[in-house]
Amino acid sequence: MSFVFIERESDAEELASELASGAPFALDCEAAGFHRYSDRLCLVQVTTGSGRDFILDALAFDVGGVLKGPLEDPSVPVLMHGADYDLRLLDRDVGIRLQGLVDTQVAASLLGERALGLAALLEKFLDVRLAKKFQRADWARRPLPDEMLDYAAKDTRFLHELVGRLQAELTTAGRIDWAREEYRKLEEVRWEGDSEEDPVVRVKAARDMTPRGVALLRAALAWRDEVAKKRDKATFRIASDQVLIDVVTDRPRSVGALANTKGMNGRLAEEEGAALLERLEAVDAIAEADLEGYPPRVRTGPGRPPPEVEELADRLKSVRNSRAESLGIDRGTLLPNAALLEIARVGPRSAEELSSVAGLRQWQLEVVGPGLLKILAS
Repeated sequence: MSFVFIERESDAEELASELASGAPFALDCEAAGFHRYSDRLCLVQVTTGSGRDFILDALAFDVGGVLKGPLEDPSVPVLMHGADYDLRLLDRDVGIRLQGLVDTQVAASLLGERALGLAALLEKFLDVRLAKKFQRADWARRPLPDEMLDYAAKDTRFLHELVGRLQAELTTAGRIDWAREEYRKLEEVRWEGDSEEDPVVRVKAARDMTPRGVALLRAALAWRDEVAKKRDKATFRIASDQVLIDVVTDRPRSVGALANTKGMNGRLAEEEGAALLERLEAVDAIAEADLEGYPPRVRTGPGRPPPEVEELADRLKSVRNSRAESLGIDRGTLLPNAALLEIARVGPRSAEELSSVAGLRQWQLEVVGPGLLKILAS
């Protein structure tokens, strides 16, 4: 095998020794959210500075004992691709708040690359082609075949070389400081907790349902969630939204009728369907006046800006768009529309005031700030 698979902390001495050297290392994570109810951390892949590939089984032992020190040392570069979600997983499941990040997706975006996936970048810069066979594999299954593990190892195997190419191009383009600022900002990402929003808002058809229909759908979604959690399966693998909508619309009155609903797993209906029918019958007993229908829309932002602010934001966008085109990078990478709207709301008149607008990076202020201030002063 071209990798070392570690299932116990006591077997991680070689990896720990290499990480203690302070050399840059590449890191990636695999979770199980596509297949399982929980998206818990399953694997952590590491390619060390010497080029050795290690894979840690995060379901078998607490990988934090091996990784926490090196990952939280700001002097050690940690090479990743599209790190946002992995950083959240490490924070939630291992209590690690990574520092020293170098993210190839961020680097590529600042170079104006349009295709930002790892496979696309490896093919363009290194002529390496990654297979997609296990792109949606179940990383929580055990044992994992060697073929899957080797596939996982390739997510870090080429990052050292890719980082070298991208960082060199950033330096040549005078954008390496832009990237470093973005890396440090990305390091601040934290797990924000599970959403407590009403589950019916994630089902588009619920908006057009009667209050009783919404209440029935809510009960069906709660049933699906409980079954998914008990069986550790992704909710859509229990029943699709459309199946549940059909159930609450057609109202099968027996487990047999439920099993015959198009798209419903017959065996699941036989084993768990009675509980679903009971939940729906309980909703039937609720008086019309006591039904909880579709939740009212809650405004979390300041609402639609006045026309003069929108007009100013449009003029700021024209400056941003022109500058982005000249730099050859995506407009949103240079400065998101939300940031431009906030600038228009605040109306700063000086570089100092502009720098106080929340979310703006120093490199953005330097690159596009002067042009924005000309519009703001006019």
